[in-house]
Amino acid sequence: MSDLASKFELAVKYVQDGMAKDQYKDSNKELTDDDRLLFYAFYKQVTEGDVKGSQPYAINFVARAKWDAWNKVKGLSKEDAMQQYVDLLSQMAPEWFSYSGLDKYRK
Repeated sequence: MSDLASKFELAVKYVQDGMAKDQYKDSNKELTDDDRLLFYAFYKQVTEGDVKGSQPYAINFVARAKWDAWNKVKGLSKEDAMQQYVDLLSQMAPEWFSYSGLDKYRK
């Protein structure tokens, strides 16, 4: 597994397990819906490739927002999507990689 793939896996664990809330508990930093959608889009691009299916109806707001976000990164390579996921997290939580909560996932 490449260094980027390993770092991506750690970044996903950090985001999915909500470790930022613990690491930055004394901060007023919060993920916006747009931030969450970006993480979702990059993750889906890495794990499934380009968006599939047709755009959901606007009345199904959540599904449509996710589809739209994923569609915006259509054509992005797996490696580029991994890198952008890691870069986005590094921008939002600069010390994430050294967070001790990730130690159990390090290989």
